[in-house]
Amino acid sequence: MLDAILSFLPRAIAQGIPLLYGSTGEIITQKSGNMNLGIPGVMYVGGICGVIGAFVYEQSLASPTDLNPALAVLIPTLFCLIGSLLMGLLFCFLTVTLRANQNVTGLAMTTFGVGFGNFFGGSLVKLSGADMPFLALSATSNCFKKSLPIADKLGVFGDLVLSYSFLAYLAVIIALVAAFIINRTRTGLHLRAVGENPATADSAGINVNRYKYVATCVGCMIAGLGGLYYVMDYASGIWANDAFGDRGWLAIALVIFTIWRPNVGVLASFLFGGLYILHMYIPSGMNLAVKELYKMLPYVVTIIVLIISSLRNQRDKQPPQSLGLPYFREDR
Repeated sequence: MLDAILSFLPRAIAQGIPLLYGSTGEIITQKSGNMNLGIPGVMYVGGICGVIGAFVYEQSLASPTDLNPALAVLIPTLFCLIGSLLMGLLFCFLTVTLRANQNVTGLAMTTFGVGFGNFFGGSLVKLSGADMPFLALSATSNCFKKSLPIADKLGVFGDLVLSYSFLAYLAVIIALVAAFIINRTRTGLHLRAVGENPATADSAGINVNRYKYVATCVGCMIAGLGGLYYVMDYASGIWANDAFGDRGWLAIALVIFTIWRPNVGVLASFLFGGLYILHMYIPSGMNLAVKELYKMLPYVVTIIVLIISSLRNQRDKQPPQSLGLPYFREDR
């Protein structure tokens, strides 16, 4: 039993890291009043852009031994951030500048992001000459997956706390810093004001469009890192089309579960990661229907939390009042 728990917890945490990146980015975005349902597509684009960067770098080497660990990490990360930033700029241009419907735009960006990833992923598989329908970037992945050297010497504590890559710890740091900025700084106050009542914020001299642009683009870049982590760390550098699954939608569900609080998202993402893989650890025999029911647990828990928070009707547990609504300055 203890061995099963020790095996389950690290996998749950690793599974939750992409969700933490996605939910943190979406919380920052929604705090500005923008509802970006394109987060699944953004995470997909972040993952494939990192793969493109890693592929270009590995192909430029005369020998695999020439690989520079710093560049192997920096180049894919930079590609990932640029790709995610462009997705954020596209969403803002359509919804903030052109005032297109945010829900429709987000869903369109999810479809676009998945198609973008599948197209370039399939192209890279063909360029690599691989016989299998996936691309393996093991050398780059090994650089991303390096953990603290003392983890193996500290037993259970090392396995549960210190055995993860730098991107895992970075996700926690970003979530905590985001929570501090949102709740404890003037910038966060302005951001929340824009999301709650952009007309009032505008009349107070706050540049509403600038805050929406910056928050959405930063949120997309953070979410894109979730895609990069999944490919380079969790999947060991293996890219396969449509392998990302529904993690982007789980990240959006996690926003509701955490009641728009990035710091709560740290533990909540690990809980969701555990619920996501729980069906692998609960005996169900050959009954596939039962396993599918277990896979519904993260969404069922989210619905329950949404119902409870709606019944309590506390203002601090509700989404921003102007979430998803376009702002027309002429109407104020």
